Amino acid sequence: MLAKRIIPCLDIKNGRTVKGVNFVGLVDAGDPVELAERYSEEGADELIFLDITATNEKRKTLVSMVRDIARHIRIPFTVGGGIGSTREIEELLHAGADKISLNSRIANRPELITEAADQFGSQCVVAAIDAKRTGPSWNVYINAGQKDTGMDTLEWCREVADRGAGEILLTSMDCDGTKSGFDNELLSLVSSAVSIPLIASGGAGTIEHCIDAVTIGKADAVLAASIFHFREIEIRDLKESMHRAGIPVRL
Repeated sequence: MLAKRIIPCLDIKNGRTVKGVNFVGLVDAGDPVELAERYSEEGADELIFLDITATNEKRKTLVSMVRDIARHIRIPFTVGGGIGSTREIEELLHAGADKISLNSRIANRPELITEAADQFGSQCVVAAIDAKRTGPSWNVYINAGQKDTGMDTLEWCREVADRGAGEILLTSMDCDGTKSGFDNELLSLVSSAVSIPLIASGGAGTIEHCIDAVTIGKADAVLAASIFHFREIEIRDLKESMHRAGIPVRL
């Protein structure tokens, strides 16, 4: 079995790391470069950087920050936020990103997934999906959780995998920032529906939540933000607890 990964996430707004609850109520969580360097030194397996309010006007700022972070870390680095073309992907990869996270733009133009996979390889393409429960199922939301696409999450997960995405970053909007645990029902359904790796996002509050995301939700990686930003849980402690629970991790 492959080692399960622990991935801190930097949600960026106006050059600062922020964190909210259910995608609203954002508060400052620190300098992204300093946090990135800390996580690299503390044993994180990867790092994800998401510019949650990205626009074309901010593109140069985003590229500059990606380049700065890449110089300070020694772990794989995924970047997302407002990326809508293979040209922009290439620019970010050249700036130091190892993978690119695509979200709203692929919901509007799914062909971008295949174009990116063909040009850079599926291993570079992460399909980020924000899901919110609507009765018995979950809908896909875009534009930082502001717009309901009406698409079914399971169907969209299957489609992005078929189109060439190498990985899915699945965020439960219902659980995001609540620290009440991951949506393991949703995770297990998606993990059964696709064969590509699944990153669990939204709801981490305790070490047990992270263990459950892997053992119950069948996730391949666990993403968290505030519990790491504010040192509520140390990455080393989390990994050692997962190891004791029989979960393969890189210690």
